[in-house]
Amino acid sequence: MIELLTTAEMAEADRLAITGGIAGIKLMENAGRAVADAIAARNPAGIRVAVVAGPGNNGGDGFVAARVLTEPATPEALAGADVVIDALFGAGLDRPVQGRPRDMIAAMNAAPCVYAVDLPSGINGTSGAIMGLAVTAAHTVTFFRRKAGHVLLPGRLHGGNITVADIGIPASVLDRIKPQTSVNDPRLWGERFPLPQAGGHKYARGHAVVVSGPSFSTGAARLAARGALRAGAGRVTLASPRVGLASLAVMVRPVDDARELGEFLADPRRNALVLGPGVGVGQDTRDLALAALSARCAVVLDADALTSFADESAVLTEAVRKRAQATILTPHEGEFGRLFKGMDRHALSKLERARKAAAASGAVILLKGADTVVASPDGRAAIAENAPSWLATAGSGDVLAGVVAACLAQGMPSFEAAAAAVWLHGEAAAATGPGLIAEDLPEAMPTVYRRLFAMLSARSRESGDLPAAHGRETGHPDVC
Repeated sequence: MIELLTTAEMAEADRLAITGGIAGIKLMENAGRAVADAIAARNPAGIRVAVVAGPGNNGGDGFVAARVLTEPATPEALAGADVVIDALFGAGLDRPVQGRPRDMIAAMNAAPCVYAVDLPSGINGTSGAIMGLAVTAAHTVTFFRRKAGHVLLPGRLHGGNITVADIGIPASVLDRIKPQTSVNDPRLWGERFPLPQAGGHKYARGHAVVVSGPSFSTGAARLAARGALRAGAGRVTLASPRVGLASLAVMVRPVDDARELGEFLADPRRNALVLGPGVGVGQDTRDLALAALSARCAVVLDADALTSFADESAVLTEAVRKRAQATILTPHEGEFGRLFKGMDRHALSKLERARKAAAASGAVILLKGADTVVASPDGRAAIAENAPSWLATAGSGDVLAGVVAACLAQGMPSFEAAAAAVWLHGEAAAATGPGLIAEDLPEAMPTVYRRLFAMLSARSRESGDLPAAHGRETGHPDVC
């Protein structure tokens, strides 16, 4: 169940279920029982339970849970409760909480344990935003599918352990709703992921190019190149100014300016490029980017390449829209704000901003963070939830850019390539553990790939779509 619903989509799922013959009161009964069952499974008999119920369907769910637990409570009883059921507001809250509701949320946050119905009160179900004040729950019981607000920050931090309960809504309603947001998971992009084949060779796995900066700033490019190698690109070349060649210990090509880069990329075997890590900010970098965007390779623009267009975003958009090949922009929040100045992060959710930027630029947007959003110009979006906190370290974004390029070089479409790279990046960080530095990420890729290949290969054998042979016995594809 990787689909994430907006509040409007969830309301439509309810409506379709009801018009399909499932009574609304039955859905409410099932929802309330799911909450009661979750509490009963984790707590001894005889505990005192208080239910904070609002006026909508969420409140109705709370009343059912109270009835099933046999001891309905009033708000005044919160101080003595062992467990509080938060059924005050549902996922559709779209204005800041004030007055008595705000006081009730504060009181719930003082309780020993809170179970939230659907979503913690005070969290917007579509954006994950805190609407003034929000409940911090130990457990959340939601229904049918998670909402985007369960995964986007800061909402993710308020839900605790989340259970998705089946309340009778048929999965077939998704065919009508057609949700465009998903959790970033191999089920989203796995069918397009390149499994190594027994008869394969390095030239079939693409040739990624990473543009390096001057000799005093080659580290970022080397991280990107190492990430691309470990992520399976058949060949990786660093295109470096001649004065920086001596400091590089990998396959290099002297490239001093935009003209030489264009000539180098004329070879169609060089099918993916990373530009930005450590390359410097200014006109020279803009020229390099425009030369890359004029070539026939897939292009990943990161870091300095994005900042170089901070006052020339229309020039970048025009160049992207002229090309048929994949273009992926990988900003963090600061770079995004400089490049897309009209998209206020306080007025729009991260998901909305990424989608609007993708539609405006014509590129796939990979908006980095603990809840990295990948958005396509066609409206599809994926939200990551597997990035551990220790991934926030210098250079990790450079490695990610290289992994994106490797996925592109191996033939993945741009949205799927970006989403797969984000997932691989998060898994590599989780496999490394606390104390991670950026250089550890490429070295964790064999472990991550071994597990991913086993997963995808098992699915392919079950479906019959792909041959079972995938090179798993070697541990990892050839990266030299």
